[in-house]
Amino acid sequence: MSDESAYPRSKLPRAAVMDTAGRLAPRSSLAAVVVVHAGEEQAALGAAHHIERRLRRALDTAPTATLAVSGGSTPAPMLRALAGADLPWESIHLFQVDERIAPAGHADRNATQLATCLLDAAPLRATNVHLMDVEGPDPIRSAERYAELLARWAPAGLDIVHLGLGDDGHTASLVSGDQVLEITDRAVAVTGVYRGRRRLSLTYPELARARAVVWLAPGAAKAAMLRRLLAHDHTIPAGRVAAGTVFTDIAGLGVAS
Repeated sequence: MSDESAYPRSKLPRAAVMDTAGRLAPRSSLAAVVVVHAGEEQAALGAAHHIERRLRRALDTAPTATLAVSGGSTPAPMLRALAGADLPWESIHLFQVDERIAPAGHADRNATQLATCLLDAAPLRATNVHLMDVEGPDPIRSAERYAELLARWAPAGLDIVHLGLGDDGHTASLVSGDQVLEITDRAVAVTGVYRGRRRLSLTYPELARARAVVWLAPGAAKAAMLRRLLAHDHTIPAGRVAAGTVFTDIAGLGVAS
C-alpha cells in the first residue's frame, strides 16, 4: 500500500460555499480531509476504495445508493478499480456530473470512457445507469429531464459525487466566466463553449446537496489549484464547492490553519 497522510479537518479553514438557496454560508463541516498517496495510480485506487466504502455505508440505511462521476482522463484507473469491487451493483444508481455535447461513441464523450472503464465490467443494471442525453436537438430540455431524474432517484441529494480539478481551477464543467456559475434554481444546466464543446453539468446547488464529495486531483500540474481549492478560494470555480475528501499524490501542500 502507498504511503499516505491526511490533513485533519481541524487544521483547515472554515469553508463558505453556495447553498441550495444561492447564498454563501460558512459551514465548518466542509473542511477537507486530504489523503496523499505515493503516486497518481495509488491516489486513484484510494479514491475508488473510499467510494466503495461510502456506497456500502449508504446502503446500510437505504435500499439504493447514488453515485455521480466526472469525466476526463484522470478517473480512468479509479473507474476500473470500482468495476472490480464486490458491490451490490443492482442497488446502485450511476449518474454523470457532466458531459460534452458530442455524438455517441465520440472520444470527447465522458460516457465513452465510462463505458470502457466501468460499465463494460461492472454488473450495473441498464435501468440504473443514467447518462446525460447530449444527442437530442434541445440541450436545455435534456438538462431539465436530467434534473427530473435526479429529483426522482436522489431527492435528498446524491450520496456521493466524484469531482476532478482542472489546471485552470474548473471542476465538473463549471468554468470561470460561464454564466452557469451563477445559477441558483436549477440542478443541471447547459454551459457555454469550453475547449471546443458545450456541456451539460450539475450546478453548484446540486453539488452542495451531495452527502459526500470525493475529489481526485493528482499530478504536479494541479498543485497550485489544489492549494486554492483547500483554501476555499472562490475566485476559481472549484473553490466554491465543498472540499470533502481529496485524494492526491501532491505532498507538502502547506495548508494553513
